[in-house]
Amino acid sequence: MTNETDVAATGLPDEDVVGAENEFDAVNEPVASGETESDGPELSIVTPLDVPGQPRLDLDRALEAILFIADEPQSVVSLAAAVARPVAEVRAAIARLRADYDGAGASGEPRTDVAGEPEPRSIRRGFELREVGGGWRFYVRAEYDTLVADFVLTQSSTRLSQAALETLSVIAYKQPISRSQVASIRAVNVDSVVRTLLGRGLVTEVDTDPETGAILYGTTELLLTNLGINSLDELPHISPLLDDGQEGFDFD
Repeated sequence: MTNETDVAATGLPDEDVVGAENEFDAVNEPVASGETESDGPELSIVTPLDVPGQPRLDLDRALEAILFIADEPQSVVSLAAAVARPVAEVRAAIARLRADYDGAGASGEPRTDVAGEPEPRSIRRGFELREVGGGWRFYVRAEYDTLVADFVLTQSSTRLSQAALETLSVIAYKQPISRSQVASIRAVNVDSVVRTLLGRGLVTEVDTDPETGAILYGTTELLLTNLGINSLDELPHISPLLDDGQEGFDFD
């Protein structure tokens, strides 16, 4: 701070002293974090949705894209980590998406940088965003189950592979059972095979494990129809056919 004595000592007008001080402060101002003297401010990516030089991504649409390709229900925490946004924002976005798909409102992250855009109309979709086992996933609406099942069956007339038959057998005898448990029995990854069986309508999601939240699978009426039996009780005992007949796939 400059007092009257300092001004008098310099012999300069007041405004010149103030200007000189400002120039001195500008030269000696410490460099802010993330900046260099030569390159200027360094751009940082705050979230995967805000990439410098790229169009700003909408949070709702980003979650929609992730859920579209997800094979398992995704928790709010995992979704928040994927888009690097607070959990509260992700929950709000999921609520908007559900309302959008139900025809009760339009989704889209609220924007403060764009004004005057018309509110998009929303229609009830043939799918819904459902919370299952502590996570969120897309499902066909119940009223379209029969239609979609019939369509899938007409598109899947080829025979099942050996891997699919083995996986189907494990599920049939050990249901309800999770993918990881099936994989443990077969000693191979069964994700794609289970998806095939789901697509054929031979297995379905019947429950969730209360401890792990894993989806449990069981067989459908279609399998009984194809096998020509009325219930799972009519499945043959296969322990006598195994090398170690004492520990097979007989019902507990």
